[in-house]
Amino acid sequence: MTALSSSPLRILYVIPTLDQSGAEKQLQLLATGLAGNDYEIRVVALNRGGYYEKQLNKAGIQVDILKKRFRIDPVTHFRLKKIIRDFQPDIVHSWLFAANSHVRMIHKRNSRWKCIVSERCVDSWKAGWQLQLDRRLIRSTHAMVVNSASVAEFYQQQGVPESLIRVINNGIDIPEKGSSVQADATRKSWRKRYGLPEDAYVVLSIGRLARQKRLDSLLWATHMLSLSEKNVHTVFAGDGPERERMSELIEKYEIEGWAHFLGHQNETDELFRNADAFWLGSDFEGQSNSLMEAMAWGLPVVVSDISPNRELVTDQMNGVIVPTEDSAAFAKAIRQFKNDPELAKKLGHSARQTMQEKFSVSQMIEEHKQLYESLTINIQTT
Repeated sequence: MTALSSSPLRILYVIPTLDQSGAEKQLQLLATGLAGNDYEIRVVALNRGGYYEKQLNKAGIQVDILKKRFRIDPVTHFRLKKIIRDFQPDIVHSWLFAANSHVRMIHKRNSRWKCIVSERCVDSWKAGWQLQLDRRLIRSTHAMVVNSASVAEFYQQQGVPESLIRVINNGIDIPEKGSSVQADATRKSWRKRYGLPEDAYVVLSIGRLARQKRLDSLLWATHMLSLSEKNVHTVFAGDGPERERMSELIEKYEIEGWAHFLGHQNETDELFRNADAFWLGSDFEGQSNSLMEAMAWGLPVVVSDISPNRELVTDQMNGVIVPTEDSAAFAKAIRQFKNDPELAKKLGHSARQTMQEKFSVSQMIEEHKQLYESLTINIQTT
């Protein structure tokens, strides 16, 4: 932090929930990384707490849960306004549409604090009224943090000035790897626990079971693999609105013995440690935390050809990129990984190296520090 100030910089983070999801994880990493002598951190969850609430509390960070009941909830808005007034932050940094809207509507021209919003996805799901509200609230925005160039481009097209947008990539922890002997024993034990053959080649998918993830394409790819590669098994971790439909497709495609749903998993390290490959078939994303984690673990990855994925994966260098919804191409890539272990190892090593060099948690935190200090320089010198 700048040496011009003798008091900690006060930052209030506001987000809808603290569920175990991508934006929430990045907020937790940032907040706990900043908490200390130079920063006083407080977090507000509009709707509910969740998995990351405990980790924030362990770091000594106060978390307020406002239990928002309706899409438009005046009580929650009033309570948030009171917290801002009492805490007297230098910066209020909100994440995702609901929080961004509440915070910017509270901000006034004479407010002392600076308003930063975070958008984490190419939000093609937003309705016209939501995009219109976003545009109206630009005047209350001092900066918009996005996690990829594609998200930046999307919001520039919605009218956000380029000068307000700051691209700060997600940060990812690089896991330690055990010995190959330990790994082999763990893999066999893990497969046995989930009813998989000891020699199963496991392809992993982690994320919300939502239509945008195009899990139907991955299930059809599983069907294609089952016809020629009898020991390839696909594992899907997560839950969501597409769960029932996915079960129906598994039965329809006759892949009950090859596709496995584990439901929501709080801890995912074990999944990455025991998988052989990772795939992501989304037709839109922001910057996928699960993809980044798979790359950090050194897994060979195959992903859909969308711009956020291309910012992480260079085809045939640190992974494979295939056309969106092209089940045959997904199946072909997995078959290639399985039958050419040297190629899979090379791609996985390059993927891990990419994460180490460009997407570290420390770099993500440092870039936020620079942004905060650039916006508060006038406050700190008065």
